[in-house]
Amino acid sequence: MSALQRIVVNTLAFVSLSVMFPSKIYVSSIMIAVLASFVLALLNFLVRPILFVLSLPITIITLGLFSFVLNAVMLLMTSAIVGHYYFAFSSFGAALLISLIMSVINAIVSEHNASKYV
Repeated sequence: MSALQRIVVNTLAFVSLSVMFPSKIYVSSIMIAVLASFVLALLNFLVRPILFVLSLPITIITLGLFSFVLNAVMLLMTSAIVGHYYFAFSSFGAALLISLIMSVINAIVSEHNASKYV
């Protein structure tokens, strides 16, 4: 999946999850969702590899489940960059839940996209 496709999928996920879970995630507008998706893509490109290497021992011990915590941290960093008035999570647990759901959404879309070319 290309970067633009991932930004579109994440934008749609942010908007739909803010409607489904209004007490967990707040997105003020569709443009803020696009901005948050772009910031998340940049953070995943620049910061995530460093965090992944630093947390590799605990990721191995937890059999990869710690990667959901890293995803939640990336979402909270995105919220801090975009601004808490425009894009926010109610707690770390909410960010963890949203990161879990977004991981499933991205896996489904990536699998569907990959099977199209086989």
